[in-house]
Amino acid sequence: MNENLINHLLARLAASDMPAISPGPDRSPVHVVYGGAHLFRADTPAKFGRLATQSIENYAPNFAEFARALWLNGCEILPRDKSAIEDLEFSLADDPELARKKSPEAWFAWTIFRKTLKKLETAPVEDFRIDFEDGYGIRTDLEEDGHCETASAELARLFDSADSKARPPGSGIRVKSFQPETRHRALRTFELFMSGLVEKTGGRIPEGFVVTLPKIIGPAETETLAMLLDDFERRNGITNGTIGIEIVVETLEALPVLREIAEGCGGRCTSAHFGAFDFTSRYGIAAVHQHIRHQACDFARNVMQLSLAPLGIRLSDSVTTQMPIPVHRSGNLSIEQIAENQLAVREAWRRHFNNILHSQINGFYQSWDLHPAQLVPRYAAVYVCFLESFDAQAKRLHGFIEKATQAMTTGNMFDDLASAEGLLNFFRQGLRCGAFAAERVAAVTGLKASEIQAGTFIQIMENRFAQNA
Repeated sequence: MNENLINHLLARLAASDMPAISPGPDRSPVHVVYGGAHLFRADTPAKFGRLATQSIENYAPNFAEFARALWLNGCEILPRDKSAIEDLEFSLADDPELARKKSPEAWFAWTIFRKTLKKLETAPVEDFRIDFEDGYGIRTDLEEDGHCETASAELARLFDSADSKARPPGSGIRVKSFQPETRHRALRTFELFMSGLVEKTGGRIPEGFVVTLPKIIGPAETETLAMLLDDFERRNGITNGTIGIEIVVETLEALPVLREIAEGCGGRCTSAHFGAFDFTSRYGIAAVHQHIRHQACDFARNVMQLSLAPLGIRLSDSVTTQMPIPVHRSGNLSIEQIAENQLAVREAWRRHFNNILHSQINGFYQSWDLHPAQLVPRYAAVYVCFLESFDAQAKRLHGFIEKATQAMTTGNMFDDLASAEGLLNFFRQGLRCGAFAAERVAAVTGLKASEIQAGTFIQIMENRFAQNA
């Protein structure tokens, strides 16, 4: 073939190449907590952790009860007698690897239990939205103005705190929508809150801070918010692009133009949240049938994946509305009432746990929490998702690496490439959410965390081949 033609064709293809997708951050939040602006205080994140831990103490005080509460694999063979559970806990703590060989089900439940407790005690909230929309409601202008003042002051206090447990890595506010009936209030809330925040922080914006815009219909709304942020940053001497935009996908009109909506953010769009209940109500679905796993929700999530994932935008699933709240809350409770409380909390835990697993299986590694006790199934589900199949996935990836290295020497490095990419996705997401340590992954797969996070399987193999050449 003519070399000039080849160069021309290569240049033509290069001109149409999509920009490379960013591999994303080394750490991504596994949830976002939405809390009404009227209730937000500087100690709210730490309080969530304390209340979640208290919920475990009340309704699943040991690893065996915890496993039964969430129906973890193998829970049916775990002991019920308190002394037997204590003896098993002692052997697990004394020699985890030996105990793992003797009783893998007990080791697994014990590991998930301990990791969940540790997370709640050290860093219970990873991302928090101070909510001026659905979680806040419609109030008088005087009330909302006052809550803008108090909430911004409390957020400033939170990020000046020396307590690392109290400070979530991510934060932001959700304003009301830019639809005609609430757009004036949304703009006013933004200006009052943000002006109050920078006044109290000396012009500093918390790292990872975003403004969440709900009920978007078209790109004009995100373009407007981007211009608003440009102006605010300029007026306050803040580096352009510091404040991110988070979009909520919950209208039928938004689905066909999701990419345009994201691009209207002017490079500020960090994530997109799915609002299952607004979406299904607009879809014409009756309240009794509204839930996060409805087929209409699967359709919307698929569209989000197709439109937004190629842009490197983090996707977040919706909320479980069944709260893990006891039925009886005061007085001297009878044995029957105590049992009813345990049943109510555990049922809500399992519903949330299964919803989170469903989201993760479908590529949504973040979703919403509304109540402190929802953090219990949150972290348990994250750890189960990645630890349950860790050994099998590590063995497969290690095998692919050896096979690919050999294949490259014979000119056939693409064998089982799609499976290899899927395995990389597993370890990449597991590292980002903190389910396992980089050292452990490197030991069993032969890949450093930096390699897993940085590129595709082809790129990893090419780099290794070049180093060994």
